[in-house]
Amino acid sequence: MNISIVGTGYVGLVTGTTLAELGNTVYCVDIDENKVERMKQGIVPIYEPGLEEMFLRNIQAERLFFTTNIKEALDKSDVIYLALPTPPGEDGSADLSYVISVANQIGEMMTSYKVIVNKSTVPVGTADKVREVISAKTQIPFDVVSNPEFLREGFAVEDSMNPSRVVVGSSSEKAKDIMAKIYQPFTNTGVPIIFMDEKSSELTKYAANSFLAVKITFMNEIANYCEKVGADVDKVRLGMGSDDRIGHRFLFPGIGYGGSCFPKDVKALIKSGKEENFDFKILEATEYINKKQKVILVDEIEKYFGGNIQGKKIAMWGLAFKANTDDIREASSLDNIELLLEKGAQVVAYDAIAEENVRKILGDKIEYSKDMYSALEGADCLLIATEWSEFKNPNFELMASKLKNKVIFDGRNMFSMEQAEGSGFFYKSIGRKTVR
Repeated sequence: MNISIVGTGYVGLVTGTTLAELGNTVYCVDIDENKVERMKQGIVPIYEPGLEEMFLRNIQAERLFFTTNIKEALDKSDVIYLALPTPPGEDGSADLSYVISVANQIGEMMTSYKVIVNKSTVPVGTADKVREVISAKTQIPFDVVSNPEFLREGFAVEDSMNPSRVVVGSSSEKAKDIMAKIYQPFTNTGVPIIFMDEKSSELTKYAANSFLAVKITFMNEIANYCEKVGADVDKVRLGMGSDDRIGHRFLFPGIGYGGSCFPKDVKALIKSGKEENFDFKILEATEYINKKQKVILVDEIEKYFGGNIQGKKIAMWGLAFKANTDDIREASSLDNIELLLEKGAQVVAYDAIAEENVRKILGDKIEYSKDMYSALEGADCLLIATEWSEFKNPNFELMASKLKNKVIFDGRNMFSMEQAEGSGFFYKSIGRKTVR
C-alpha cells in the first residue's frame, strides 16, 4: 500500500520506517528542508536504538522516501498518517494548530478518496474537528481514523515491530478494512487489533499514559515513605510487582518522570476534564508530586553541605530524561540544573547522547565532560540523573581519586545496596537507607 506520513518527528519517523519495513511504500513529509535532505542522505535525525539499520534498509529497498511537498505525497498515497506535534499550551491544553493546518491543506489538495489517520496524541473529539475542516474544503469522500501510538522511547523499534495491541478508532467499515490490511502482518502473528469509536480511541492513549504517570508517582511516594519508616523500597517493589494485578513495570522509584508524553498528556487530560467541568484530582496530585520529586535530591545535597552549596561543583551523570534516547524534554536533569545554578552551585555534566540537545538550551551555563570520570575532576559530589547502562558498574576507586568528597546522590537507584556499602562512599538514593 502507498502511505504518507506527515511529520517526521519521533513518532512519524519510527511509524514511517516501520510501515516501510512491513512492505508498504512510504512517503515521509516534513517542512524542514535541511532535515529532509539529511534523511535522503541516510542520516537519522533522532537517536533511537535499532532505527538507523531499519531506516537505511528501507531507503535502499526504495520503500522509504522523503519530501517537503505534501501535494506530491498526497497524490501518491491511499492513506495519510498525521504525526504532528501537539505541544502543551500555557493552560496545559494540546495545541492542535499543526494538525488543523495540515487538515486544511489535505482538504484543498485531495483529488480522490483517502483515509486520514491521526497518529498524534490528540484530545477527545479531534477526529471530528479534522473531519469538519476537510469537509469544508472538498466534496470528495474520505474517512478520519484515530490510531494512537504506544511507543516507548529507547524501545520504539521493538515496540513498533512487536506491538502488544493495535488500537483503531473508526466509524467507517471501509476505513476499518484498509487499516486491518495495513496491520495484517501483526494480526497474522496474533497481535490483537482493537476496533472502537474515534473518541474512545483518542481517550485510550491519554488514559494509558496518565495511568502510568500515576503508577510511577505512587511508587515515588512509597519510596519517600520508606525512608521515613526504615523500609526498603526495592523489597516493597518486588513484593508489589509479584502480584499479577499490578506487575513489575513502572515501579522503579526515582527523581520523577519526564519526556515528551507523560507530562504533556497528564496536563492535556486535566485541561480536557476542566472543559467538561470535571476535575481529574488524581492527575492534579500526580503533576504536583512529580514536580517536587524531580528536585528532591537538591535538598539532600544542601543538607550534606550544611545548608549552603554556593560555589560547590556538582558533577551530573546523565542529561536525557531516560536512558537510550537523546530526548531532554521535561528531563529531571534540567530541573536540577536550574535549581542548583539558582543556589549558586556549578554543574559539570556528562551524557554522550543528549549533550548536544542540552547545549542548544543551556549553552555555557554549565560545563560538559568528554566522559563520565572526567566529569568528577574536582567536583564536590556526584548526582546521577539518567539510568544509562555505563553508570551501573563504575570504578569506585577511580571515582574516589577524582572527587573532592566521596559522595553520591543517586536519582535512579543505579547501585545495589551491596555495591554502595562496599564502595566507601556516602550514598543517598531514593526509598532506601542512606549509606554513610
